[in-house]
Amino acid sequence: MTKDAERNKIVCIGGIEMIEFNPKELMSKKELLKGVETMNSFGARYTGCKAHKEFIEYLKNEIRAMDIDVNSDLKTFMRWEKKSASLTLHTEDGDEDIPVSSAYPYSGTTGPDGVRGQLVEVYEKHIGFIPKARDKVCVVKVSNLSVPTVLVEDRRNSKPEGLDLPRRYGGPVLTTFANFPFLKVAQFSGAKAVICIWEGISDDCVEGQYLPFILDYQGMPAIWVNPTQGKRVLEAIRKGEEATVVLDADIEEYCQTETFYSIIEGENNKEAIIVNTHTDGVNCVEENGPIALLSMMRYFKKHKPKRSIIFVFMTGHFRLPALKAPGAIQVTSRWLHDHPELWDGELDHIKAVAGLTVEHLGCEEFTDNEGHNAYLKTNPIDIEMCYTGNEKLDEIYYEALEGRDNVRTVSYRGCNVLHFGEGQPLFNVGIPTISLVPGPSYLCVVDEKNHCMDKFDIDLMAAQVETFTKAALIIDGTPTNELGVSDGYTFGVVTKFEAPHINKIKAKIESLL
Repeated sequence: MTKDAERNKIVCIGGIEMIEFNPKELMSKKELLKGVETMNSFGARYTGCKAHKEFIEYLKNEIRAMDIDVNSDLKTFMRWEKKSASLTLHTEDGDEDIPVSSAYPYSGTTGPDGVRGQLVEVYEKHIGFIPKARDKVCVVKVSNLSVPTVLVEDRRNSKPEGLDLPRRYGGPVLTTFANFPFLKVAQFSGAKAVICIWEGISDDCVEGQYLPFILDYQGMPAIWVNPTQGKRVLEAIRKGEEATVVLDADIEEYCQTETFYSIIEGENNKEAIIVNTHTDGVNCVEENGPIALLSMMRYFKKHKPKRSIIFVFMTGHFRLPALKAPGAIQVTSRWLHDHPELWDGELDHIKAVAGLTVEHLGCEEFTDNEGHNAYLKTNPIDIEMCYTGNEKLDEIYYEALEGRDNVRTVSYRGCNVLHFGEGQPLFNVGIPTISLVPGPSYLCVVDEKNHCMDKFDIDLMAAQVETFTKAALIIDGTPTNELGVSDGYTFGVVTKFEAPHINKIKAKIESLL
């Protein structure tokens, strides 16, 4: 058998059957790149904005061109979108403009004229606003938060062997999800605006971060400045200076947005594999999953699967509070809530036997060296975090990776109710999943000039699309009873390392549980 012939054939786990697979029937690298560039041409795809709606229409037209039907779920929510943001210090020598690294999404609005007030540093993020905030512009230092990685992951496997995340996990996303200022308290306290200063992260790393995106509308305008500019703001406080904050935003009370899905029917239309991603995102990797799904749909339209495959394109990942299901975390929960007939197997409903979640493809690794204020590329492949719902799905994932050279992946089980990405809702209802969700520090960066294309590798994206198409084929050829259900979460500190400091952390955490 020639090398090409070997590459085009994969064997199902347990030698159930030989499956013919020709990767040339997927979208070529040139076609994938054109899809990403078309997506970029619309601009940052904030949930429900013009660019997001245009991208959704583009995707639906591409699907219909394959002669595949599109089903739509329309949702309504309150949309906030920044128009302009600025910070001006009023000094004895005149006005001084301070660059703003980003706006705080869904924080509030000042109108085009902004608000002016005395600067005051607020040390405590909770009650510290109350005694000193009224009619002031509050300044809050937000320190980079990192936690022991053993608290957020339960490692299953890796390729190459021995690979794992660093011993501490942190960065902009975790910091703003867990260490954000409580703007509702600032509103209650009568503050005019809030200036958030990044600390412990380099200037380049924080530029343009659209964070946090997990909160309800706060009713208190807030902006971010980088550590260097933050020093100037803190100096202004010591000098007793005032500042004007402008955060002008559009607010659309009843904005319509759309989740859509398509079904490629299999020989057995009573069982299905769910392949999902989201359509809203702010740069070329967050979220390019829909382009990958187009490639997979092309393949399975030509090669009818044994089971039906349901391709789900979610809206609302960047407006989770308004569009997820009650009590859930990720927005795919809403689709599961709305369409039990397509997954739960009750009565005459379709039974979803497995799920594949495809997000954030083609990411290169950039590492922040905050001690030297340096943000540099450190590897052509960012660690491909992948959650696998049980040992069988983990086995299938690594089978699908066989023959691939440009790979740097670690698979995990959900741990301490943490399971990043839109595969979590599938995992939570018992559907075993393979969920790709790399988490580079630039994931939520708005880059209007380049869309973070300088941190994106089309060769890597193409390889990942091929891997997940193979995974779908292997799942499709595996008996339902072997696929099983998701394992559920592990709790406490889970680690395969025996370093003394890790054991101390483990003992301390477990003593509190």
